[in-house]
Amino acid sequence: MAATAVQISNISDYLSKKQLESPKELSSEWAELEELHNKKLWHQLTLKILVFIKCPEIQKGDNLIQLYNHFIQTFENKINPLSLVEIVAVVVEHYKDPKEAITFLEKTEPKVKVNPDAQNLCKVLAGQIHLEKLNDLDATKKIIEEVETTLDNADGVTAVHGRFYLLASQYYRIQGDHAQYYRTALRYLGCIDVETLTDEVKVQHAFFLGLAALLGEGVYNLGELLAHPVLESLKATENAWIIELLYAFNSGNIDKFEKMKIQWGAIADLAAQELFLRQKISLLCLMEMTFKRPSHNRQLTFAEIAKETKLPINEIELLIMKALSQGLVKGAIDQVANTVNMTWVQPRVLDRTQISSMVERLNEWCTHVGTMENLLEEKASEILTL
Repeated sequence: MAATAVQISNISDYLSKKQLESPKELSSEWAELEELHNKKLWHQLTLKILVFIKCPEIQKGDNLIQLYNHFIQTFENKINPLSLVEIVAVVVEHYKDPKEAITFLEKTEPKVKVNPDAQNLCKVLAGQIHLEKLNDLDATKKIIEEVETTLDNADGVTAVHGRFYLLASQYYRIQGDHAQYYRTALRYLGCIDVETLTDEVKVQHAFFLGLAALLGEGVYNLGELLAHPVLESLKATENAWIIELLYAFNSGNIDKFEKMKIQWGAIADLAAQELFLRQKISLLCLMEMTFKRPSHNRQLTFAEIAKETKLPINEIELLIMKALSQGLVKGAIDQVANTVNMTWVQPRVLDRTQISSMVERLNEWCTHVGTMENLLEEKASEILTL
């Protein structure tokens, strides 16, 4: 009982001191915290703290660390685990020593293990420090792998998904893994309200995503990025041409790609991968040729493909084999006739032009069905008497 009495006295002393030291408006906030604590209204107190810790005055110096150590820590077992980690997320930013911040998070993690989301958020916050302040890529990778396993089994989007995908995308960008960056960055933007980001951050995301879409190994579905509102932020910048280049790749427009070389060639990462970009747009061109053909007429000659892709005729078979091996198309090569019979093309997010093309083919298909229906009506008696 004596220990409890001392603890309560310490809390009361701390809160009283803060009320005396603070300006009038802030003093009333401290008084409200004390009142809610004395009444043991833990839920209301938690909500109050989540707002209170964002006050500019409280964010000065080590005020937040002192608030946690002298007050919040004494009843942290009464706080919802996820809310506790949300509070910790603000407090941990005020540790000047990154290793002390990591230790603080490691001590918090066992306290919230009953809630997987809270535990994962602790790991992600630690991963952010490992990556941004300690440059410890191995520790960051380990955390990403641990958290990803549990998030894959989660139902819906949790409070952790956005922060996790941001961490993962930052890690993959530093590692130069364009394909993984592209996928995780798009997932991050899908978990948040893009309008909450500043214009500068939007432009940064759009630029890096554009480069990753072009340079990513195995990234052939560019429609998802082209349809994303974040790309609009690039239109008023000097890098607006990236949007035009992405559209050229999405439709396999090699003429456009070559005309824009003066622009994309000025970006060192793109210039260094010119051969890869050429191969990629050639594959996308083949996909587009297959997509545009009606399903009953998908036999492409090597000469037709060579003309569209601007590749030598002797490289066309290798191009087709690469497209088949990567699952971009399905079909069979006739080496004797120098043709390929396509039966399937990988589904993609379509832009407006591609959707218009599909509408035309659907109309054509409806016409064929109508013609066949009329033919059956006219010849029904003959067919039935056979």
